[in-house]
Amino acid sequence: MEWLTAPFEVAFVQRALWAGVLVSAICALAGTWVVLRGMAFLGDAMSHGLLPGVAIAALLGGNPLVGAVVSAAVMTAGVTALGRTPRLSQDTGIGLLFVGMLSLGVIIVSRSQSFAVDLTGFLFGDVLAVRESDLLLLAVALLLALVVSVLGHRAFLALAFDDRKAETLGLRPRVAHAVLLGLLALAIAATFHVVGTLLVLGLLIAPPAAALPWARGVSGVMALAALLGATSTFGGLLLSWHLSTAAGATVSALAVSLFFLSHLASAIRHRRRTHLSRSAAVPVHTPTTRPNDI
Repeated sequence: MEWLTAPFEVAFVQRALWAGVLVSAICALAGTWVVLRGMAFLGDAMSHGLLPGVAIAALLGGNPLVGAVVSAAVMTAGVTALGRTPRLSQDTGIGLLFVGMLSLGVIIVSRSQSFAVDLTGFLFGDVLAVRESDLLLLAVALLLALVVSVLGHRAFLALAFDDRKAETLGLRPRVAHAVLLGLLALAIAATFHVVGTLLVLGLLIAPPAAALPWARGVSGVMALAALLGATSTFGGLLLSWHLSTAAGATVSALAVSLFFLSHLASAIRHRRRTHLSRSAAVPVHTPTTRPNDI
């Protein structure tokens, strides 16, 4: 029992656990729509597109989170604008923004000779360095994400399945799409300093994707995704403590592992149900004569 509780008796690990729980909830709210709409590439592009703002803020001695928010806003506006260009596919526009923002960030980083440590933190995060002020910020971000999710739920739901139906219902799909991009940007900008941009997709995509075969309805997917994310956080911090591995990477790796386990279990369940339904459909013939009657 001490093996389970010993790591969480340390203050910075406790803060890391709370941060992971808050990040899991934020990512569940945004990541569910990312999974339902097939926007994983967009999430990856936006997470890497934060680099220019973070780099400029760090070089100027400012708050990297402010730079991340500015970069996220630029990415959101760019994706929205390019998405309205009839001759350019959305994937092409996202790819161009992705490469352009990442290149700009690398150029800015290359101008500094002492930015390697900050760049490593940007890419991989440092969940064990979370402060109480970070927890407050994550709590505010979660509240804002929850408000946006509740107010935009109907429009997001229609948008996820049929853009034309959303237009017919008067839900203004373009505005809903822009707000959804803003929700995604909020989730990434608020959580990148905890798990890093390379690993944020682990909590943004893996838990909702793992919850999808087991939950009924979008709200159920979100709730189960938040639970799976929190479980990944607890298990990842526990393993990283005892195995001396990187905490953020261990959390994300465990989240991805839960995804594969979930879909393996779902496939086994589906195969078993198919087998049982086929067995039930085959009529069983019992002999009408007994051996003694012959």
